[in-house]
Amino acid sequence: MGAMSESVPVRCPACRREHFYEAPSYPCVCGVPAAPALDQHKAATAVAHRAWDEDWVTVRCEACGRRNQWPYPELGCGCGTVLRIPVAGPSAESTPPVSAPARRRVFQPVTIRTARDAVTAAALYLRWLGYRDIRRADQRPPSGIGLAARGLLARVDPTVRPATLRDVECLWLTAMAESTSCVYFSLAGFSPDARGRADALRIPLFVLDLTGAPQAVNSHADDLDAAGA
Repeated sequence: MGAMSESVPVRCPACRREHFYEAPSYPCVCGVPAAPALDQHKAATAVAHRAWDEDWVTVRCEACGRRNQWPYPELGCGCGTVLRIPVAGPSAESTPPVSAPARRRVFQPVTIRTARDAVTAAALYLRWLGYRDIRRADQRPPSGIGLAARGLLARVDPTVRPATLRDVECLWLTAMAESTSCVYFSLAGFSPDARGRADALRIPLFVLDLTGAPQAVNSHADDLDAAGA
């Protein structure tokens, strides 16, 4: 079973009103709900300004050991103050042993001649990784083509321009809204700032060469290729 969140007392530093807060759980890719551990020994603080890196917290799934990015726990007080709830440090528990995945056959790519071929190549690769129920995503992305699978949202960009920082952030925000992981495939690669943001957000990036074989661009893509779904 996944971690169960606890209800903890929270006092607003502005009006001194006391609330009880329980961190929401989000499903990991493996399907088990995970929630951040709250620190009952620290006081909640008022959110005075927003910073991208401070709005998210890393939560380790106790079932499979994956580390996911969830929204930082917050609570709105009746006085209008937004409270940031302190979270406990990383768990000292060791990651539970995970059985080795079954050996996969060699991936058989398809030659890319059209945008549709690029989408087909990405879908075949995701299926090879072990994802099921691959389909067109419900929401159409601002650029490229969206694919969805159980626990995953993918974007395929078959254009001749490198994917941008905005492209990567839009994919990540959409995936967060749907509580899934995400992956990006591009024919023309990625801009340097897009790669940097993807590394920070732990998004696997792949370049599709014309043979249809995805090439890992960052370490997160290497990990996904090695471990599979």
